Amino acid sequence: MPEYVEVAGRAILSFLVLFSLARILGKKQISQLTFFDYVVGIVIGDMASQVAIDTSMKIVNGLIGLVVYTLLSLILAYGAIKSFKFRDLVESSPSILIKDGKIMEKGLFKHKMTYDDLMNGLREKDAFMIEEVEMAILETNGQISVMKKPEFQSLTPKDIGLRMKADHAPSLIIIDGTLLEKRLKSLGYTKDWLLSEIKKKGANHFEDVFLAQINSNGNVYVDLYEDNEKE
Repeated sequence: MPEYVEVAGRAILSFLVLFSLARILGKKQISQLTFFDYVVGIVIGDMASQVAIDTSMKIVNGLIGLVVYTLLSLILAYGAIKSFKFRDLVESSPSILIKDGKIMEKGLFKHKMTYDDLMNGLREKDAFMIEEVEMAILETNGQISVMKKPEFQSLTPKDIGLRMKADHAPSLIIIDGTLLEKRLKSLGYTKDWLLSEIKKKGANHFEDVFLAQINSNGNVYVDLYEDNEKE
């Protein structure tokens, strides 16, 4: 068998195995990964690449390594869910960096953080003055959570006694010329009403619309196919 055929076959196999293992490990946003999750992900990815291109390695041995790493990660994750002490051992726990407006120097030193690192994390949360901060916590994923002092917090409608109507997230109701009838009905609108709305935007039929979105106030955003034709 030509070597390039073997490499292609191994690459496809390692890709499928890696995809399956990633689904088993579960979904996590990059910002939610702990340092341990990050390192394990790199190791598993490196092992998969070795299985794909290192023809001197037996495929079975490489796959065993991938499965073992995945199983160990699952065991640790399950242990962290079931035991607080175990979770603290594996993922550590959040650390207080600022308390009552005062910087905890020992916390910065423990996590090898500089003053610039701290200020950068605060600025990302719109806290430019340390005196505005009631508490800042370094989370296990490396992000800094900030709670401002009451006098520096933004007002909400509730704070000034305003009652707000119930809101729902904007919903797509037409995608690529296809009307999502069930979604439209669940929002309490009819096809005739929607047709009259998109006609106001220059469409004659649902098929003329590339995307249409409706918000909680009943306002409809329409993007027509002919927009691209005019460009």
